Order: sequence, then C-alpha cells, then structure tokens
Amino acid sequence: MTDKRYALTARNFPSAEEEARALEATARYAGPESAYRLAFTDTAFLLREELRPVRMQLELLKPEMVQQEQGIESTIVIFGSARIVPPDAAAEQLRAARAGADAAAVARAETALTMSRYYDEARRFAGLVTSRSQTHRTPIYVVTGGGPGIMEAGNRGAHDVGGKSIGLNIVLPHEQAPNPYITPELCFQFHYFALRKMHFVMRSIALVCFPGGFGTLDELFETMTLIQTGKSRPRPILLFGRAFWEKLLDFQHLVDTGMIGAGDVGLFHYVETAEQAWAHLADFYGFAPGDAPAAEPADEG
Repeated sequence: MTDKRYALTARNFPSAEEEARALEATARYAGPESAYRLAFTDTAFLLREELRPVRMQLELLKPEMVQQEQGIESTIVIFGSARIVPPDAAAEQLRAARAGADAAAVARAETALTMSRYYDEARRFAGLVTSRSQTHRTPIYVVTGGGPGIMEAGNRGAHDVGGKSIGLNIVLPHEQAPNPYITPELCFQFHYFALRKMHFVMRSIALVCFPGGFGTLDELFETMTLIQTGKSRPRPILLFGRAFWEKLLDFQHLVDTGMIGAGDVGLFHYVETAEQAWAHLADFYGFAPGDAPAAEPADEG
C-alpha cells in the first residue's frame, strides 16, 4: 500500500491535553457555577478539601518527573538561615546603624556582619560542588529551600560557575519569593511542608547545614532521625561553624542522659570552610578531590 494514512503507533484516542485545548465552552454552561468543565481543568474542583490526596500526589510527582527529565540523580542539600545577608549588605547595615547612634541596632548589625561570613562560605561551597562535578557522568546539583540568605548563597554559588541548581520554595503567610539564582526549570513551589522535605532527601548524597533557626533545625533533625533509625541510608551531615552549633546544641548531654547512643554523635561532622566540607565528602565517597561519586539509587518513597 502506498497510502500510509496512520503510523502503526498512532494514538487511538486524543490525549487529555489535546481535548482540553480544543474544548470550547458553550454559552449556557460557561459560567462559574457550571460543572461542565473537564475535572482536570477545573481549579475550583481540584482545590476542594476532599481532593487533598490528589494535590499531595501532584506535589510528589511534579518535581520528581521534572528532575528525572533533567537527568538529576545526585544532589547536595544546603540548609541555613534566610536572615544571613551577604557581607556587603551587612557592612552597609552596620554603617547605617552607627550613623543612627542606636546601641542595640549597632550590636545587631555587628552580629549580622559576623554571621555574613557564612553567606560567602555557602556560596563558595556551592560553586565548588558544581564546578568539581559538572563534567562528570553524574553531576551533583545543589538544592536549597529557594529563599534568601543561605539559600540564596547556595543557588548563587552554582550560578557563579555556570551550573544549574534547584530551589524548593514553600508558600508562607508572609510571601517568600524565590531568589533570582535558581535555574528556572528547577524552581518549584510547595504547599505541603512534608512533600517538600521528602524531595530534599530523595536524591541527596549529603546534607550541609549552616547556622539557622527553627526551619534549619527541623530539617536537620528529621534527616538525622531517618539515618539513625535506618529508614534512610547513611550520608554525610556537615555542620558549618562548630562554635555556633556547640553553643546551640549540647549533644553530649543527650549521650550522658541516655537519650541517644554514644555512636549517634558520629552522624554529623563540624566543618569551617568549603574546602573542608568537600574534603569530607571526597573521603566518605572515596573519590579524588576533583571527582564526583558514582550514581546512587534514589530513596524509595
């Protein structure tokens, strides 16, 4: 036959996307009260309380499918405070505080300037991870919460060296816009904290925590709990800034009171610089300083 009208693999039915695009609303049933819309194009229906399980499934699937399509297999998660500003911004805040002659404001600005070194260290670390691994078979991608502060520094460091990075932003009562350094096709927004935290660890080969508040502690302890209980495979947990963390958390007290085992303090390590952090990763995974680890299977949900 010379009249080849259809390929053998042609669809027997139009796709949902094709039908949704082709659908024309009829005048009588085009109003907001109408139930005539296709269920998967009806936003009001999808936002009903009873559809929560479907929305949770969508928040699981969308980032998962996009990252699969982008070939992302290994990530390093950078956590830390949204309130730590770059050194130049901290210096400007201090100048303004001193000009106002407010002793309390000056003290806060001096502390902010001291803490701003972590912004630079997070930025350098993210650049180091990205540049060292981007030419390898399994590049390592930096993942942050997508906001300002340490999160911005992580995405910015990857951006500095021409690499991609991921941002997992969350809808908050006080809007938190994504920082401008996230790769646009890898910038996600979440409604459910639980699904967001799951995506943080699904592909991660390490967790790197800079000084932070409740959110950072929540994410740190959830990951340590998963590893301690054997629900997740071991991976490096690096805490930047020993002085900060030892003043904040007395892990030895937990050991002394029997709340954790003596070996549990080996779940994490203190580091001070980007180079120290990278060296620890190289030692843990057994690759040379310029190499990246081989692909690891993702955690199964």
